[in-house]
Amino acid sequence: MTRILLRNGYVHTPADPHATALCIDGGAIVWTGDDDASGHFEDGADRVVDLAGRLVTPAFVDAHAHLAQTGFAASSVDLGAAGTLGEALDLLAAYARAHAGSLLLAYGWDETRWPEGRAFRREEVDRATEGRAAYLGRVDAHSAVVSTAFLDACPEVVHADGYDATGRVERDAHHAARQGTFRMLSPSEREDAVLRALGLAARQGIGMVHELGAPHICPPADLAVARDLNGRGHLPKVVTYWGALDGIEEARALGCVGAAGDLCMDGAVGSRTAAMRAPYTDDASTDGHLYLTADEVARHVVVCTEAGLQAGFHVIGDRATDELVEGFRRAKDKVGGPALVMARHRLEHLEMIEPEQIARLAELGVTAGVQPRFDALW
Repeated sequence: MTRILLRNGYVHTPADPHATALCIDGGAIVWTGDDDASGHFEDGADRVVDLAGRLVTPAFVDAHAHLAQTGFAASSVDLGAAGTLGEALDLLAAYARAHAGSLLLAYGWDETRWPEGRAFRREEVDRATEGRAAYLGRVDAHSAVVSTAFLDACPEVVHADGYDATGRVERDAHHAARQGTFRMLSPSEREDAVLRALGLAARQGIGMVHELGAPHICPPADLAVARDLNGRGHLPKVVTYWGALDGIEEARALGCVGAAGDLCMDGAVGSRTAAMRAPYTDDASTDGHLYLTADEVARHVVVCTEAGLQAGFHVIGDRATDELVEGFRRAKDKVGGPALVMARHRLEHLEMIEPEQIARLAELGVTAGVQPRFDALW
């Protein structure tokens, strides 16, 4: 087995707050301490690394990942790099010319950063892609614009709530569009995307990811792919979740630790689908959309608690948070507070919450994955 000594750095470990060196033997950390003491390990080391003042930390855990989507985004064009709508269309056109395939995927656009102040229109996408099927995901991943050829391949999108004739899709229409991409992309393409995302995570010091699957986000087969790749070589370990209401048995069959993750109470602020108590200041025609009721939250939490699985929800807007907290209160009435604490249920985002709601959820042992970068950017 290989023994590696690292020294002359800063080692973040609760075992020794002043550590500057560590020794790894056969893949396990066998010692941490200061540079002076590291000399005892130098003679037997196969490799000595001078950290030159660098910081060494435990591997990170990314607790909210969508692996295939991340992998596809990494191999496509970043429309968020464009300063204007026109530049974004030029980037898309160049990408379309350079890439073959039955479906073009692009991500990251944010119309609020463009002087035009609007999203793509379908006919603009048609021209840029020369009539090919295209799905362009917004930066918050809760709406998209699709091309005419895409709609021809997935006509059910047009009849779903949230479809607009400009090609903009949100809510049910967006879910239908994403499910359309599942059919248009081969299993091997999806597997390559998952592998690509895990490789990216490993290169950024991430040792574990929580794959938050859901029927509107990925096909169940993606979770099986992630499980088969679990910990292979230098790839991060994968913990899987399946966010479907009444999806306990499916989550178990998929080997998931919870029926949680992106089981959505609402959408996202940028797409104007997060459920708010008042209309949006820049679009008074909507206060967002609530996808689940307090009764549905309570039912899901009770069933998961009794099954020994984590429940969890995506929740952003204050109206959605009100409904969620009420749902947990009703669940407590049925199974009791101690049972909820033991279950360690989780929430994603939770951007708009009152102090008393924080206290109530904390009493029930609920964990919040708040993603401050999501809030700051999108």
